[in-house]
Amino acid sequence: MKKTLSRSLLAAALAMPVAAMIGCAPMNTVGSNPLTQDGRKPILFHVTSGNPAYWNQSLNNAANLQRAEGADKVFIEIVINGPAIKMLLAESKVEARVTGALTNGVKIVACEQTMKALKLTKNDMIPGIGYVPGGIVEVMNRQREGWAYVNY
Repeated sequence: MKKTLSRSLLAAALAMPVAAMIGCAPMNTVGSNPLTQDGRKPILFHVTSGNPAYWNQSLNNAANLQRAEGADKVFIEIVINGPAIKMLLAESKVEARVTGALTNGVKIVACEQTMKALKLTKNDMIPGIGYVPGGIVEVMNRQREGWAYVNY
């Protein structure tokens, strides 16, 4: 029994550096709490609702989190897809708030698949936002990396 346990522990210890080398560990980790490469706590806000109340809630929570934790201690990404894409139109009801969040270091990205389906171009959108090929793919990848996740 002891030899089997020791071999299992040795195999696990040897496998960890290999996993890191082949890209299975893209983030630094402390216990089970992932951190970005620069040591910030990552959180993903996913906004899909066409209701402006949810848009404002996501922006409120981003600002509140930056105040509570320190803007330099968190990495906030807001992924927008589906009916929420109107949040990022240049004439959006929350355009000034989105621009303010961008200025404060929040990463805000639009789903290009949603934009294509609605025949929107980057010229239709708020300047300064980012773009991802697929919003749900971005969400899935961030969750696989261990990011905290909040949906609106």
